[in-house]
Amino acid sequence: MVGLTEPVLRERSRKLTTAGNTDERPGDAREGLLARHPLVFFFIIAYAGTWLVGLPYVLSEDGAGLLPFSSPLLAWVLAPASIFLGPFLAAFIMTGITEGSTGIRRLLGRFVLWRVGLRWYLFALIGIPVIVVLSVIVLPGSLASFQGLAPLDPLPLLGVFVYIFFLGGPLGEEPGWRGFALPRLQSLHGPLVGSLILGVLWGLWHLPLFWMPWNELTTLNIVVYVLATTCLSIIYTWVFNNTKGSVLIAILIHWSFDVATVIVAPLFPAPIVLDYGLLPILVGFGAVALVVVALTRGRLGYQHYQQEDPDLATA
Repeated sequence: MVGLTEPVLRERSRKLTTAGNTDERPGDAREGLLARHPLVFFFIIAYAGTWLVGLPYVLSEDGAGLLPFSSPLLAWVLAPASIFLGPFLAAFIMTGITEGSTGIRRLLGRFVLWRVGLRWYLFALIGIPVIVVLSVIVLPGSLASFQGLAPLDPLPLLGVFVYIFFLGGPLGEEPGWRGFALPRLQSLHGPLVGSLILGVLWGLWHLPLFWMPWNELTTLNIVVYVLATTCLSIIYTWVFNNTKGSVLIAILIHWSFDVATVIVAPLFPAPIVLDYGLLPILVGFGAVALVVVALTRGRLGYQHYQQEDPDLATA
């Protein structure tokens, strides 16, 4: 009798335990689904968070003009919030799901990974602006349109620097694009293809910007923008891999690029600069990206990243 009743009791116990945990199972299943497809859900959260939160601003009178309200708070609150509730939040959600608290600490650690060599700081803070300037002045009529340094008012410029760093794209985007997505894309597809995929998705994430009055929603503008972000993505990957996966350096490059583009336009107000958006950037950074790919044979320094952090390189 003991031999027969013991399995029965164990089976009843299992059923009772399962029934008591029915409220947790759907959540576990969802978490399992997200963990199995981390990149897919990262991009879903990144896009949805940014587009949904930023929608009132984009459709307001300050944007597309489809909604009858306007407020400076939209630009100062909703626009930054849409970034931080997009790729920034997606990175921490998906890192927590896939790697737990250890992964969160590792991601935060790469925010302060600063011992990466002086040359990469020089490239981020000097090299990037130099490439932006060269990209502009090689275009016909650009150099002749130089206005001198008079348009640069130091105090407003300082405000722009601070706003771009803390509330603009660098701090809000890079933990997601480079901190979470790039290591996994490299592991799955290699550094070059992974950078191309990330560049396209990064560019398309900016689509709401083309509804703003200072932009124009055309196929050409979107194509040029996506090509430009793809070229930038290759350069970012090369720097990221050679700086041990430093999110800090990625943030500095992003900040330096954004600041440089804001400054250069009023200094060289030639029609080809003002009317063709990121075309000059595409030319300049496209050339740099091709040189980087050729010199590294498409590896983009990935072997250095694998040596520094083999666990993340194969995540």
